[in-house]
Amino acid sequence: MHNPLTKPVKIINQGLEIFKGDGIHLDWMPPAGGNEAITKKWNAIIFQRHLIDEANQKALKKLNDAQPVWVDVGLAGDVIPGFKPNTIVHAGPPVTWENMCGPQKGAVIGALIYEGRAANFEEAEKVAASGEYALTPTHHLGAVGPMTGVFTANMPVIVIENQENGNRAYSIFNTEGKGKPFSFGAYGPDTQERLQFIKNVMAPALGNAVRSAGGIDLKAIIAQALHMGDDCHNRLIASTGQLWKQLAIQLSQNGVSHDILTGLAYTFHFNNWFFLNFSMAACKASLDAARGIKNSTMLTAMARNGTEVGIQVSGLDGQWFTAPAPMVDGQYFPGRTAEDANPDLGDSAITETAGIGAFAMANALGMTQLVGGTVDKAIQISKEMRRITVGNSESYTVPLFNFEGTPTGIDALKVIETGITPYINTGIAHKNAGEGIIGAGIVNMPMETFEKALMAFTPQA
Repeated sequence: MHNPLTKPVKIINQGLEIFKGDGIHLDWMPPAGGNEAITKKWNAIIFQRHLIDEANQKALKKLNDAQPVWVDVGLAGDVIPGFKPNTIVHAGPPVTWENMCGPQKGAVIGALIYEGRAANFEEAEKVAASGEYALTPTHHLGAVGPMTGVFTANMPVIVIENQENGNRAYSIFNTEGKGKPFSFGAYGPDTQERLQFIKNVMAPALGNAVRSAGGIDLKAIIAQALHMGDDCHNRLIASTGQLWKQLAIQLSQNGVSHDILTGLAYTFHFNNWFFLNFSMAACKASLDAARGIKNSTMLTAMARNGTEVGIQVSGLDGQWFTAPAPMVDGQYFPGRTAEDANPDLGDSAITETAGIGAFAMANALGMTQLVGGTVDKAIQISKEMRRITVGNSESYTVPLFNFEGTPTGIDALKVIETGITPYINTGIAHKNAGEGIIGAGIVNMPMETFEKALMAFTPQA
């Protein structure tokens, strides 16, 4: 008679992996690391997980079905509902002037000089502190902005329409390239010159081009660029090139002058991040369609203002759950160090929230050195993020994983359950106003934001 006890026995180890030996390690930990209050809340809602899972599938379908198309260009005060002449929008959750970080203050100062409200730093600082202008998160007006996220009523914005759902999202044009970028808190003469070029030359020409094209499908560009080495957050070389290919035809057909065409060509040539703002606005338009779904714990936004970071959850629409902004683990330009760096900053984590950016780093192995990572780490991140998402993208795929969709739809409950927080790859701004970009790196959204969201969440039958 066969005795099953004569077969080798495998030991299952739980706890420190060092003790597993030749056995099997059980990768499990109590939700929220055993925090009593969080565990109690977790136990109170977990038996209604079926309601949450059903709601999250609805939210994911809204995100996957989205069709973001660039349709227009206009001044923020003219095309964004609720945008007033004294509005200054900024990245991240709400923040006061007194609590703003250095680069975000620098961008506000640059915006006030641009608007003609001040002639220099000192005058602009007084206006900003006076309360004359309303400091408003971009997300509150259906918009997004990289790094500081700052823009004002007379700055041109791109208009993105989710043609599946009918909602719109907005962002300013990307100001990176030659010189210090406005989005990183620069405000000097070279920055002002760049802003005027965007308003007087770039915006009219590209606005005419996109309107004559009948709109440009951004989802198609992102999907293609992900197969060309982009992650569409920190690496945008392919997507910027694909956008220029479409625009160049329309610009030529519209009879744009040689000087303007040359100026635009130089902009695209020297700014490999030009598509970032389009990528962000496309993700914003897609995720906004998934807002307000009862019982959904899927994130609709992750954003950072350099002082705090915050998340928003579909079933808790409009609420921010915040924590202090962490420092970014990154690579610095020559002569710069972590001592110069501002904490995490920008709305660009909307890309990760939509399933690209760091979630698609396995597609962008060429950029790993830029953010201080490795090829193995990039692949690991893209795999690990599957453990905290509702499902996969139906449009954005990873060839390395046999064209499986990117992990998409961050589930706040799965973050609590696994102890894994979302990765974000990002630029690093100098902590002082006017200094600009000093590096790039990788950061995680703090667990505290998810714990606060869990405590506020109660499923409803």
